[in-house]
Amino acid sequence: MAARNGRGAAADPGARTRTARGWVRALTASVRHVWRGVGQRPVLVVLIGAVAIAFSGILFRLSHVSASTGAFYRCVFALPPLWLLARRETRHYGRPPRRAVRLACLAGAFFAADLILWHNGIEQVGAGLATVLGNTQVVLVGLLAWGILGERPQRSALAAIPIVGFGVLLISGVLESGAYGSNPGLGVLYGLLTGLAYSGFLLVLREGSRDLRRPAGPLFTATLASAIGCAAIGAVVGDLDLTPSWAAIGWLILLALSSQVLGWLLISTSLPRLPAVTTSILLTFQPVCSVIFAALIVDENPSGLQLAGAACILAGLVTATLGRRQAPAPEPELAG
Repeated sequence: MAARNGRGAAADPGARTRTARGWVRALTASVRHVWRGVGQRPVLVVLIGAVAIAFSGILFRLSHVSASTGAFYRCVFALPPLWLLARRETRHYGRPPRRAVRLACLAGAFFAADLILWHNGIEQVGAGLATVLGNTQVVLVGLLAWGILGERPQRSALAAIPIVGFGVLLISGVLESGAYGSNPGLGVLYGLLTGLAYSGFLLVLREGSRDLRRPAGPLFTATLASAIGCAAIGAVVGDLDLTPSWAAIGWLILLALSSQVLGWLLISTSLPRLPAVTTSILLTFQPVCSVIFAALIVDENPSGLQLAGAACILAGLVTATLGRRQAPAPEPELAG
């Protein structure tokens, strides 16, 4: 009799529903515990996020796809998990303001340009050096603000300009004949344009992400807009492949989940908790890791002068940030 009751309970749809709800509650509790950890250890979490996105260029190289194809599928494969997280935020806090949605779409347009320019740079000068060049946005933003808005940079930013410029010159290979890369000069151009697009992405996304309870919503919208932009650019250029190999799909899924979802969520939820100076310096950990990982995993071998150039750029980035005033970081309320 007991056995029959046991079988009946096992077959009861209500029992299965209660079991499923129990698993969902346990998973939700685990996610909340992780988010609380983000608030308690923001420096560590930013470093973990920086390491996650440091693999982006390497995973793109391992996929052996075109620039537009890699950018498009990186965004497409990141959409399902970001949508689930954004949907949960909407249930808790309602629909986001239209202005935030428009800004996220604009950020996505910048991100599409950033990804495709960066991928082209990787093809010309390698994943490590292309990532270092893309991070010149720290200095480029100041120069743009000076030229367009009339905002004079601080002395530390001005001091960083010749350091970064000399580093770019060394990476370009014009001072030597054995520089790494199929066309390092063109790679430098792509890298600097990447920095400009990356600057636009970060500035607009930050402006559209003022509701710190919603880290996933703006990132989902920006990623969706970026996927559309990458598809359009790829169609015009003619290098978008909608049927990559299964091996390429595997690498691109890993790229999407590790960088676009995990890495960017960790960074976007932690940066508001830290002073701007601290975050800028912490994020220089990404290009350092990219150069090291690219040498170890995909056998990139920059010349001594190019490595010196990368070191100059990193030194310039740190110099540009050290003179900024530290403002107390707010304690944002994250989506619970």
